[in-house]
Formats: sequence, C-alpha cells, structure tokens
Amino acid sequence: MLPEALARQIISDHGEHPRGRGELAGARHAARDNPGCGDQVTVWVRVEEERLAELRFTGRGCVISQASASLMTQVLAGRSLAEVRDLAARYRAMVMGEAPPDPALGDLVAFAGVSRLHARRRCALLAWNALEAALAGG
Repeated sequence: MLPEALARQIISDHGEHPRGRGELAGARHAARDNPGCGDQVTVWVRVEEERLAELRFTGRGCVISQASASLMTQVLAGRSLAEVRDLAARYRAMVMGEAPPDPALGDLVAFAGVSRLHARRRCALLAWNALEAALAGG
C-alpha cells in the first residue's frame, strides 16, 4: 500500500491534470453518471484483436472520479481484454474493501483508502462501470 500522502498526490495530480481525456473517433462508448453527486463520465474504447487498443474518457466530476478515469486509461490501454477484466475485478474488490491493495494495479492502489469512504466508492468506480458497459457493447 502506498503512503497516504503519496496516494493523495497521485489522485490530486490525475484529478487536476487527467490523462486520456478526449473522444475517440469510431470507438464504442458508454456513458455513466452518479445520481448521488452528478458526476458524469463517458468511456471510449477501441478494441482490436482481443486487445484494448485505445481507451479515452470525457466527462466532469470530482477529483476522485476524474483521477480514477485518468489512471484507468494509463493502466489498461494496450492490454488484452482478459487482463483488463482481471485488473478491473481486482480494482473493484480493493475499492469495495473486499481485497487488499494489489501491486499488479500499479498507481491505482492510491484508491485503496476510498474503501473506507462509502459515498466515494461510486466516484472511484464510475469510469470502470462505464468501461464494463462499453466492452459489453453498451
């Protein structure tokens, strides 16, 4: 697990300066919003030969939802769909407090502390739910 100060720095950096932001022409996408707070994220994916060739997002929201989407684009792009689904399941389990931080998640372990903040779990999972829907064709 990352020291709390480093985790906050990673989340703050990605929340204020998100990577992977912007539409992706010709991509499948799924939009999701968090009715509890109004955050909105649209995830754009391009899949080639069972690999997540490119991943981007658009939307607005709190630092946690935007940082999670930003880091998701960095960690998952270029991976096989099997790897994407595995890492998404590991991330979800960590955020929900069902599993400890997993080094395979890289900087995404910065969100481990969100498991203690029940209202913020939805924020941390918003883009991931949209990704799941996009990969399912929705």
